[in-house]
Amino acid sequence: MLSNFPYLVVVALIAIGLYTILFKRNLIKLAMGITILETGVNLFLITLAYRHGDVLHAPVFTSMIFKTGAAYSMPTPHALTLTSIVIGVATTALLLAFFLQLYRKFKVSTTDELRRLKG
Repeated sequence: MLSNFPYLVVVALIAIGLYTILFKRNLIKLAMGITILETGVNLFLITLAYRHGDVLHAPVFTSMIFKTGAAYSMPTPHALTLTSIVIGVATTALLLAFFLQLYRKFKVSTTDELRRLKG
């Protein structure tokens, strides 16, 4: 059961993020839901990269790896997760700046008010 704990956390984070995105009307809460969903996906990628018995060091291959026979975790999911984190930070900053400008110009803080502006 303890080995499945990261997957349970992933499911919880994605469920919380989806619930916030689908059912909350405040724009700031919407941005928070997107960020929580991204965090769940990032944790899922990291959890998939781990293999039981792996060494949790940087996957740098040296002559020492051939002498000890140590197994390293795959570096590709870690690189993808790092890229995803950078993109997530940029997306969150852009969303928050967009929502701030909407509030300053139109005094809009919910999706319902935003829909009224459209009509």
